Amino acid sequence: MKDYFHIKMTKQEIDAFSNLGLAHLGDGVYELLCRTYLCTRGEHTVKRLHKDAVSLVTAPKQATLVQKILPHLTEEEAAYYRRGKNAHSHAAPKSATPQEYAMATGLETLFGALYLAGQTDRLNELFQMMMEA
Repeated sequence: MKDYFHIKMTKQEIDAFSNLGLAHLGDGVYELLCRTYLCTRGEHTVKRLHKDAVSLVTAPKQATLVQKILPHLTEEEAAYYRRGKNAHSHAAPKSATPQEYAMATGLETLFGALYLAGQTDRLNELFQMMMEA
């Protein structure tokens, strides 16, 4: 049985994914990190948890947060970020500019690639940098 919580793919296997496929996966990884972050910060109502989670996963918020980690990315990580940022998606939300949406897609692509590589410690490190006040 394959362990999807502790997956570890090679760079070649990860590179075979489409840009938007990596972003799709990374979106889920990022949302799980956000939900875990919020739940571990203390007691909140479910309504408040949902509201706070939604505020963290918007493209404008992701675009703001990703700027905190860009100087800390390795060359390989930066390449995945650029790969997602430059992906041509035809579905941008009305609440975000095309630039914000591209930056958010870059972040999600990076998180998808790190997850597939089994680099959860690095994912956690980058996420914590983003959440610092």
